[in-house]
Amino acid sequence: MEALDLHGERAARRGNPSFVWRAGQGRRLAMILKWGLAGRARVQHILVDGCGAGMYVRALTPYADAVSGIDIEAEHLALAARTAPAAGLALAAAEALPYADASIDLVLSHEVLEHVLDDRQASAEIVRVLRPGGRAVIFAPNRLYPFETHGIYWRGDYHFGAIPLVNYLPDAWRNRLAPHVRAYTAAGLRRLLVGLPVRVVHHSQIFPGYDNVVRRWPTVGQWLRRATYTLEQSPLCIWGLSHLLVVEKV
Repeated sequence: MEALDLHGERAARRGNPSFVWRAGQGRRLAMILKWGLAGRARVQHILVDGCGAGMYVRALTPYADAVSGIDIEAEHLALAARTAPAAGLALAAAEALPYADASIDLVLSHEVLEHVLDDRQASAEIVRVLRPGGRAVIFAPNRLYPFETHGIYWRGDYHFGAIPLVNYLPDAWRNRLAPHVRAYTAAGLRRLLVGLPVRVVHHSQIFPGYDNVVRRWPTVGQWLRRATYTLEQSPLCIWGLSHLLVVEKV
């Protein structure tokens, strides 16, 4: 398998998956279990829609009879096969999930919709494969977060990193700098599901895990966690890094 291009053109367009499991991923897993399982200890079938290197596939394995994952990148799936060898993995696009109607109890879409070619179709596919009463847990970038974390294009070159205030620009300007990735307002994310047979169970915004900050500057990182995680319980959560949207099929 050739080396993964972490900061190049393909990474810009489709993002990098989680290659390591840290506190931030553990925190999100707790949210997935809380909202996705809805009080159940176990379900029949979980799908990780855009599974990357398979970290969440492996983490969710104890909670379902079967856990599946799809990804559009063969290199990522090769990593996922080593991370979660017992899982059912498929090379597929989010706009055409290779699963039957009403066959999945829980779909996890973790920072994927912003990268797909057609986010409306990808959302429709999530709903199609859900069983009635099944839930989708969706994480997606928040347009109000002060940084564009996917980098930008400037004068034809891609610049990796968290760039401040890009998402506050008018759409025409923002999309010239970041044509490779979407960021959603709360209303914009929910519009993807208009007309689909789902109800919104929960919608909030969450702040980062700050794992890199904690590793380099533990005191600062822990302070950031305490301060911003408190904000998640207030109206100021609207400035969080990502949307957490949970819907249930009706």
